Amino acid sequence: MTDNLENYGGSRLLEGLSGYTSLHLDQLNFLVSQLVALTIAALYRTLLGPAKVSPKVRHVFGLLFGLWMSYFCFGYQALHLAGLPAACYLVILTQNPSIMHGAVLFTAILYLSMIHLYRQLFDDSSFGLDISGPLMVITQKVTSLAFSLHDGMVENDEKLTETQRSYALKKVPNLLEFFSYSLMFPSLMAGPAMFYKDYIEFIEGNSLMDLKKSTPSSKPVVVHEPNLMKVVFKKLALAIVCALVFVLFLPRFPITRLKDEDFINNTTFTYKFWYLSVATSLVRAKYYFAWTLADAICNNAGMGWDGSSWSRYTNVDIFRFELGTSLKESIEAWNKGTNQWLRFIVYKRSSSYSTLATFALSAIWHGFYPGYYITFLSGALFTFASRTMHRHLRPHFMYSSESKVLYNIITFAATRLVMVYITFPFVLLEFSGSVLIYHKLYWVFHIFACLTLWMVPQLLPKDKMGEMIQKNGIAIALSKAGPYSEAVGKID
Repeated sequence: MTDNLENYGGSRLLEGLSGYTSLHLDQLNFLVSQLVALTIAALYRTLLGPAKVSPKVRHVFGLLFGLWMSYFCFGYQALHLAGLPAACYLVILTQNPSIMHGAVLFTAILYLSMIHLYRQLFDDSSFGLDISGPLMVITQKVTSLAFSLHDGMVENDEKLTETQRSYALKKVPNLLEFFSYSLMFPSLMAGPAMFYKDYIEFIEGNSLMDLKKSTPSSKPVVVHEPNLMKVVFKKLALAIVCALVFVLFLPRFPITRLKDEDFINNTTFTYKFWYLSVATSLVRAKYYFAWTLADAICNNAGMGWDGSSWSRYTNVDIFRFELGTSLKESIEAWNKGTNQWLRFIVYKRSSSYSTLATFALSAIWHGFYPGYYITFLSGALFTFASRTMHRHLRPHFMYSSESKVLYNIITFAATRLVMVYITFPFVLLEFSGSVLIYHKLYWVFHIFACLTLWMVPQLLPKDKMGEMIQKNGIAIALSKAGPYSEAVGKID
């Protein structure tokens, strides 16, 4: 495919091949680099496994191959992939641990924001692969490392959550460890980010140690993972299916059509919503492809074993997202690595306005296109509305299996509609275009969400009996119901 490659700094080696495919050169380079990484990952696991070479060798090889991938895909722009972690490492070494985590977060977000703004203001967006993607992953890595160091060096263990305690660090990594962690090839291009302690356990071969299945002497034993190649091939097959879906069908439903006057003025409410649903679903297939392929690469390198399956670094649960019966369930299934990062550094550390603070950091981390902020602000509104509806409505459906099924059907349909409604601005990017579409949709779900927050607590007071059934089951609920249970006992 012919490209305007004036601003693309990556390798031109495959430019001739790109002309025979439907892929732009940047997309082809990304695909080739990931397929090479998939192959190298197997060699890294077998020939350079922790039982055969030292951790230093594994650090060096992982770093060098990550640097090659960076240069192949981005050329001179790959300097930023070293620049951001270098700036953050300098902050780690020079700042007091009591403020270092905040300083690293500020430095990383500032650096990332400048890259986002440069691309938004000065790039012509003629190519789809840009340096901000890997920088977003690196930002998660270096900031989570800084917070882990703060937890281990400053905070009292009793004040930490279980997750914070498990990832707390007492020692700053050396230069090689830090940069190999930042630029490790399996997760460089599409994530997911992992915590530093998990990475070191992988490098040293301790990720297959299961402390729960220990010997009588409390020494960990090695747990041999089952069917690694079967898992890798299944994920690779799923990635191929997702790639075919967005390559074959996305051009037929371009998101840019939302800006066409004919679409805006001459289509019905129902058709608009149907088109939004199809277009955003096809865009999601692109993310499913990238994340599933990255997951296969991590697994092939020996990363991702959680003691029972190879899903520790799976970044998206496709079926849970698409079939979720609540906004919370679907959000948790999407970009799981980022959700974990946001919980670790913001949500669990902010007692007040934790939801708003989490959405705000997530929006800034993504960039500054207005569509992002429309999506995240709407997401915060609908999260509060969903919680309110869940608290006040669900207990009324807990009395029978039939009513529970009905509730799940209703909430599934509502979740799908809301997801379509709030996510299209994220893809469209524009403020005016997104607001115009909402105007043509009469702001119907925004109005419904506001009415939910205002009226549902008054119209549907909490059903205390339903809440007890929901939490404890019918028998326990009746036993705690006081006079009601006594009256039941007196019936002949």
